[in-house]
Amino acid sequence: MNNTTKTILVIIVAVVLLAASFGSGALLGVTVKGQAWDKLFRTPTSTLAPVLPTPQSQVASTPIVSELTPAEQKDLFKPFWESWKLLHENYVDQPLDDLALMRGAISGMLAATGDKHTSYMDPEQFKQANTSMEGEYEGIGAWVDTTGEYIQIVSPMKGSPAEAVGLRAKDIVIAIDDVDMTGTPGDLALQHILGKAGTTVKLTVMRDNEKLDFTITRAKITVPVVDYEVFDNGIAYVALHTFNEQTMDQLRAALREVLAQNPKGLVFDLRDNGGGYLDTAIDVVSQFVPDGVVMYEEYGDDTRDTYTAKPGGLATKIKLAVLINEGSASASEITAGAIQDRGRGILVGVTSYGKGSVQNWIPLTTEAGGVRITIARWLTPKGTQISGKGLTPDIEVVMTEEDYTNGLDPQLDAAVEYLLAE
Repeated sequence: MNNTTKTILVIIVAVVLLAASFGSGALLGVTVKGQAWDKLFRTPTSTLAPVLPTPQSQVASTPIVSELTPAEQKDLFKPFWESWKLLHENYVDQPLDDLALMRGAISGMLAATGDKHTSYMDPEQFKQANTSMEGEYEGIGAWVDTTGEYIQIVSPMKGSPAEAVGLRAKDIVIAIDDVDMTGTPGDLALQHILGKAGTTVKLTVMRDNEKLDFTITRAKITVPVVDYEVFDNGIAYVALHTFNEQTMDQLRAALREVLAQNPKGLVFDLRDNGGGYLDTAIDVVSQFVPDGVVMYEEYGDDTRDTYTAKPGGLATKIKLAVLINEGSASASEITAGAIQDRGRGILVGVTSYGKGSVQNWIPLTTEAGGVRITIARWLTPKGTQISGKGLTPDIEVVMTEEDYTNGLDPQLDAAVEYLLAE
């Protein structure tokens, strides 16, 4: 199987030329990049360059071709083709958009699985979903989840417009530019957030039963990767913000620099890290865990793939505390879960997001869109499934409103205190 897995958590991005696609897996036109959908996902084994569909006005009405249905499924699909025919014969507003009907049928079929991570992507969405980890795009700079009743902020990106105005993990976007998003599918709602750098968008969010308004100026966003320093007390600090192509080079460089100063311990900050590639997560874990199992991937037939640490990690012996919060998702949870289960360090903060499934993104050869299908669930080394539950920290520390307002970080303080006490 392909071992590359992206985070499917969505970066809100802007479409400039062809049309608005969607953040975190969405961006089209001049600098469209971004959507990571909801968190962890496996890339398809082949890539189909999306082709924009011909406008419906230029397409002849699609004939009813039930003869194309496989023989063994003809009886099963009779109601479908009958409904298709009745719709074309009786619907009040003609002509119908056959392309939209076909896409709606695919969407409905995948949604019928009951799995919010199994879904359809039109050509623009599929294109941008496959360029979401390239590190630069235009937008507000936030990872979002579009699979619920409303768009939910998974985490704002460091230094982004979203962070600057005060958006936080778990904020629920209920209105965009004063338009109520109730009943609007997440991917469609996201279209209203997209826009060109320099333009503004107003988001109305619910946070702890309080309605808040944020006016955000979109900008060109460079996805941050690593920050690091050594504190005066001798504790090293490394923050990882995403799991993409640049992660390992920057992480290794940061670890070499801080470890050269012989720190007393290391704080590894995964807060508000929406995830990224699976292979990168295994590489990151291997910098801290010297050997053995770091993750299992479990399939529908009860078989498993086992992932083990790669040799040569730079920080496999130093005392370690990992910071997590509700914005730590996907690859972040793989990393933190392995460190916790293997006894390499403790987790400090609050319960993580809770994304524990793997999606395969597969191009549709004739329609030029694609589908994402949940193919597996991942488990921590001790066999823990965290989907919908998240990882529980060893030391729970909640950030209060006063902490945010006053620039305090009690979670970091608790991690440093633990390392110094040890």
